[in-house]
Amino acid sequence: MTTRRRPRIGLALAGGGPLGAVYELGVLSALAESLQGIDLNELDVYVGVSAGGFIAAGLANGVSARKLTAMFVESETADEPLSPSILMKPALREYARRASSIPPLLLNSVWHYVSNPMSANFFESFQRLSRAIPTGVFDNASIEHFLTRLFTAPGRTNDFRELRHKLFLVATNLDTGESVAFGTPGHDDIPISAAVRASAALPGLFPPVEIGDSYFVDGALKKTLHASVALDHGAELLLCINPLVPFDSQLAASRGAPRRRKLVEDGLPVVLAQTFRALIHSRMQAGMSKYEKQYPGADVVLFEPNSDDADMFFTNMFSYSSRRRLSEHAYQKTRQELLRRYDELQPILARHGVSIRLDVLRDRDRQLLGVSRRHRRAPMQVMDATRSLEATLDQLEACLSLRRGPKKQAA
Repeated sequence: MTTRRRPRIGLALAGGGPLGAVYELGVLSALAESLQGIDLNELDVYVGVSAGGFIAAGLANGVSARKLTAMFVESETADEPLSPSILMKPALREYARRASSIPPLLLNSVWHYVSNPMSANFFESFQRLSRAIPTGVFDNASIEHFLTRLFTAPGRTNDFRELRHKLFLVATNLDTGESVAFGTPGHDDIPISAAVRASAALPGLFPPVEIGDSYFVDGALKKTLHASVALDHGAELLLCINPLVPFDSQLAASRGAPRRRKLVEDGLPVVLAQTFRALIHSRMQAGMSKYEKQYPGADVVLFEPNSDDADMFFTNMFSYSSRRRLSEHAYQKTRQELLRRYDELQPILARHGVSIRLDVLRDRDRQLLGVSRRHRRAPMQVMDATRSLEATLDQLEACLSLRRGPKKQAA
């Protein structure tokens, strides 16, 4: 009697910065408890890009989605906290290195201008000063140090070659423009923590990361998901999560949301966010449309926010309360999507020995972070006011207890 071979299952996580990481953790936590036949820490292949690389590396190292959520979202109380402030440290070393280059560059520019007064253009002579502009605002070395500590703890590893499952972290070679999947042969001898740092080095925000004799930046420059890396390594069922989609304000209004003003009125950050999301999402859709022909024996299942999801588009990720709200939002929305798409997804998943637990999805009391349903529906301003009122009432009750004194013992 022959035993049936277990299907090869993979996970591909796109980037999206802190916002994308929080969304992906909410989605993964919902999938972990709602899909029977899948253990997110025992998949055959993991692919991570940018912020998704941090999560993929954690899962491949045996860190559960719930624990990763606690580390990132509830960093004030987690055993191994990852405070977002780690990502906001100024790149002082980069500033100093660039500042030290100003005197020779300035001298060279002046000499070029005065030695060619008839032919040299002033701005052309001094444009070389642009080399003194820092290549990144924030220092990404701290995240590598944190991940090194995390992955060298007992039972974990910072070495691709020692993992029980395949892990690939994609970055872009700055000098060639080519994508490099760290974890593949020839690119598996660097620490996982360094690969995560390189994959998440968003140009302009973080300096490029030097590995060997090359510099690397964010892996999403060429592709959004790099799902093909997992499919090339034999994934037969591939779960994909993309946290960034362009916002459709007209669709949101047609579904009952309050009509918002034009996005252009929110200024440059919103305009850039919408443009960036539209570019990467259209590129991802083009890639996904080819997988059916390129990998006929594989099933690819994508989870992403709805295009009318204002919470995902307008959330301020610098707020601790916003991280909690967004992770809970992603968790609950994924549960709703699994129910809504049950007839579509169940036959696909069943081909790979996976089923959707309707009993879990129909449990209305399930939460990710222990926030009451009443609070989860309320705006954050109401939640903050409620907490403040509760604290005041607790203090008042304590004061009254002191004034009354100890209760008399019963005879």
